[in-house]
Amino acid sequence: MNETGERRRPRLADVAAEVGLSPASVSLVLRGAHGPSAATRERVLEAAARLGYRADRAASLLARRRSRLIGVMMDVRSDYHGELVEDVHEAAEQHGYDLVLSTLTRTRDERRAVETLLDSRCEALVLLGPDAPAAWLAELDRQLPVVVVGRALGSPGVDVVRAADDEGVSRAVDHLAGLGHADIAYVDGGAGEIAAARRGGYRRAMRRHGLRDRVRVVPGDHAEEAGIRAAAVLTAGSPRPTAVATFNDRVAVGLLDALSRAGIAVPGEISVVGYDDSPLSRLAHVDLTTVSQNAAGLVEHAVAALVERLDGGRTEHREVVLAPRLVVRSTTGPPGRPPR
Repeated sequence: MNETGERRRPRLADVAAEVGLSPASVSLVLRGAHGPSAATRERVLEAAARLGYRADRAASLLARRRSRLIGVMMDVRSDYHGELVEDVHEAAEQHGYDLVLSTLTRTRDERRAVETLLDSRCEALVLLGPDAPAAWLAELDRQLPVVVVGRALGSPGVDVVRAADDEGVSRAVDHLAGLGHADIAYVDGGAGEIAAARRGGYRRAMRRHGLRDRVRVVPGDHAEEAGIRAAAVLTAGSPRPTAVATFNDRVAVGLLDALSRAGIAVPGEISVVGYDDSPLSRLAHVDLTTVSQNAAGLVEHAVAALVERLDGGRTEHREVVLAPRLVVRSTTGPPGRPPR
């Protein structure tokens, strides 16, 4: 009832609340769009009939007008994601699209971030380094075009644009081995497909250089604190590694900070390699040797893939894999004096 005692006309949000779905998902069912399962369609249609919901024709006509919005899911804590988003914005504008951003935080997961983008009437999604199951990503792609940036998927149900992560870490190990290092440790990135690929690249490269017995993987994650914790582990025992490759630049920066505080010279005593070639790695006082994923190339292919589906009618999915590039700066050198 409203304030005058008249029964309020049921709204889309009422149907969504009744079935426990987002308004965007309910709208897909009521518009007869592809994506929702048969069971979901039945639940929504039954709830709509039970509540007496009737679509507002004027609102429906408005909703069918294209939004020309591309949704981007990013980790707000990642400098590298920030750089990618800037490049996505420039590329999207060239095709007449604008962006809606939805962030991952310590308390906000991928599903919630994606729901926000769906509710914002985005026509397509760019997901930066998602960890969600491939099946869920493929289901999402049945609702609207999706491109995953930075992660390999076993399923062909989503467009993928990525760098060869295993090859990137392999190049880091090749560089360190070429400088004469044998005790090369690796600070891991935790769970997820990207972390697994980079960890595998490290192990294979070490075996290729005849260093199978020197493999040492230190548990970590995506943040600076992981590098700080790894420094304590790596410098506590003997022999101490003469070089360390890390999951990403943030971990490497945490490691560099901890080594500096401990009075351990880089690269004199320990060489350090990051991954991502983030803006942080290029600062003069950091000057980190790292692996570039070719951010501009990733974004160019990602936006082109979405435009081909939105405006060109492409229906098949594809994977684009770019070769990473080692960027040598001042944090790596030949093995120096033995640890004190």
